[in-house]
Amino acid sequence: METTDHATEVDPLRRRGEEEARTVTEPATVESKKKSYGAVLGLAKLSHWRTAAFFLSLFLCLTIVFAFSFIIPCPVRPQYLSAWNRTFHQAVTYNFLAIEDASKDKVMDVLFAFKDSQGTQNITCAEDGLPSPCVFVTAVDGTDGDTLWERPLAPEFQWGQCGLDGKSNRDWDCLVSHSDRLTAIDKHTGVVKWQQPQPHGLISHLPVLSIPDLDGDKVSEVALVATGPMQTQLVIFSGKTGDQIGSAVVLDTAGTFSHLLHTTAKDSQYLLIQRESGLYGLALWRICGKAKPGMEAGLKKDQLWETKADPTSSLITVYESLSLRYVLRTAKTGSTSNLLLVTGEGAVLIDGGSLQQLWRVNTSTVLSKPSFGHFNDDGIPDVVIEENVGNSTKRVLILDGKSGGVLWEVNLLASPNSPRPASVNTINSFSVFMFWGQMTTEANSSDLSNEDRRSYMLHPRYSKVLLESDNVIDHILAFKATLLERGRHACYILLTGPPDEGAQGTVVLSKRKLKQDVMDSKVLRTDPASFSGTNEDIKEAFNRLRFSEE
Repeated sequence: METTDHATEVDPLRRRGEEEARTVTEPATVESKKKSYGAVLGLAKLSHWRTAAFFLSLFLCLTIVFAFSFIIPCPVRPQYLSAWNRTFHQAVTYNFLAIEDASKDKVMDVLFAFKDSQGTQNITCAEDGLPSPCVFVTAVDGTDGDTLWERPLAPEFQWGQCGLDGKSNRDWDCLVSHSDRLTAIDKHTGVVKWQQPQPHGLISHLPVLSIPDLDGDKVSEVALVATGPMQTQLVIFSGKTGDQIGSAVVLDTAGTFSHLLHTTAKDSQYLLIQRESGLYGLALWRICGKAKPGMEAGLKKDQLWETKADPTSSLITVYESLSLRYVLRTAKTGSTSNLLLVTGEGAVLIDGGSLQQLWRVNTSTVLSKPSFGHFNDDGIPDVVIEENVGNSTKRVLILDGKSGGVLWEVNLLASPNSPRPASVNTINSFSVFMFWGQMTTEANSSDLSNEDRRSYMLHPRYSKVLLESDNVIDHILAFKATLLERGRHACYILLTGPPDEGAQGTVVLSKRKLKQDVMDSKVLRTDPASFSGTNEDIKEAFNRLRFSEE
């Protein structure tokens, strides 16, 4: 007490200051505590919101996973039959075979035509007011061969073409010439979109030409090249309605053997026509201007080609030859496709832009239209040619697409009714090649028949070996090797029937998987000394292949 009192007495002002400071500090402390308590409450509320947001996000994620896993069905891969066939008794069929996705399941289907009094879906000709028998254009499922749809049409069947142009805005996909009519059909349903009479007094020929929109309805048009008694004409039809646009244009007063629509490097289109004296081009803009003045507006010109046009006939000389047999367009590897010409003396590759000759190879008589594939990995399509070497023997040649040099060759007996060679691309930048005939060491060339015909497969990485199959003895009307699905299921489609055109008999449409043939085939060594692998090694190399559309 004394000490305290003494301190108070000694410094009364200090004592009073401390008391005042304590008085001031206490309210501040209380205020601080109140603020801290408010902050804690705010953080607690914020923490609740964060927790709620977290659980809501988790719930949404689980809901989405549950929906995709159980509610929304996963896409079901198509179940293929490795082989199927459809048989039609006492029917007539034709050389028409199209591979299209008719069922919209991303799997290719098969379209063909046959003549009978009743279709496979119990549709009769009489129900559609048609004479019996009539023509049935039919689509069958590529996976199992079941009928998707069929469309009866008036006989007789002349030709059909599908897959004209995927960017045309047309609501139909197949054009069929039959009786005296042209009929446009939707490949997905078989519904007739339009039907028009044939050009009067003319006989139209394949291929159908898909050309740009000319009448302003935003739908690409189609054009037909047709021959008459004295001249060749071109007729343009509306892609939307089938009505003729303008008048027919005379292309040539002499005979025209074939035609092709070619697009140059400048995106200008020229009609190539094969005459007795060679191959000639005629600008599409000129043709359209003659059909209907002013209709050529908007069509492009290629000045390089125009400088080569004859001032009188407007024809452009592409290649002169008195023995021209085939004209083919190669796959587009640059700004334009090149042109492969086959004459009686050889094969010539022409640059599709400049019209300069790229290479020439001398050959004897070519037996069939050449085909393309990739033997090496330079990205340029190589050429497969079958030439006659005499004594019922043919030489199968694979020519380098870049130089024309021979990459591979083999001699086979030229069995009758053998389809032209075909190929299917793989993801390894090369193709598997398929061709028909018979090895010269296995038969007597003086007596060949369909029963002696074999099919062969070639793997470019094992070029001294062939796989041989002998599963087809009927008369082949049409053959295609293809992929049924993007990057999957390489197969070939065969249409067989009576050998005489228009004759009734058993018609068979069949599909067979290429790898199924690998299992059942025989391994043949064209040069036994150069390859020491086993037969199982060869077949395993084929089975490991993965296929590609490009």
